[in-house]
Amino acid sequence: MDACAKPLGTLSTSTAIYPRPTRDEAEAAVRTLLAWAGDDPTREGLLETPARVARAYGEFFAGYDQDAKTILSKTFKEVGGYDDIVLVRDIPFSSHCEHHMVPFVGKAHIAYLPHDGVVGLSKLARLVEVYSRRLQTQENLTTQIIEAINEHLGPRGAAVMLEAEHMCMSMRGVRAHGAATITHRFTGLFAEERSEQDRFYALVGRR
Repeated sequence: MDACAKPLGTLSTSTAIYPRPTRDEAEAAVRTLLAWAGDDPTREGLLETPARVARAYGEFFAGYDQDAKTILSKTFKEVGGYDDIVLVRDIPFSSHCEHHMVPFVGKAHIAYLPHDGVVGLSKLARLVEVYSRRLQTQENLTTQIIEAINEHLGPRGAAVMLEAEHMCMSMRGVRAHGAATITHRFTGLFAEERSEQDRFYALVGRR
């Protein structure tokens, strides 16, 4: 993340905006956490860790600087009259739990029924990244993806399913290694017609 001050997020209980700290402030915070964990931030192996963590956070949370509207702005209308299901499955993603700031990793399946053209297939993968590269819950991530599709593509229906393993469950607490969490949302014809849901499940290999 760059060192300039710009909005990072808003408080849920007010309209206050937190300014983005400088890179130096971010690196100082990492040194504080290293010391709190019980290690020596000045030892050789950790001297460059604050700078590395700041750079890594810039990648992990790049979604805050990206916009779904821009990703989905270009559609293609010359598709030979195609109006059936478009599905991209097994889109890999990684995100970070907003409760513990540890990763959860999985795959996304996205489908929609075109109304007035289609979007480039890679854009659906990029859409997942826009929202996954933020502090998240899986439920909220599912909702944000499908709402962006509905808002910017206006399909006759959309379906989103996420499958993920949460490190906050496997590395700490209950330590349920290998447990998978599945969330899904249907809108439009996918919500109204069970046959469309069945087609979606069959295509993603859930039935």
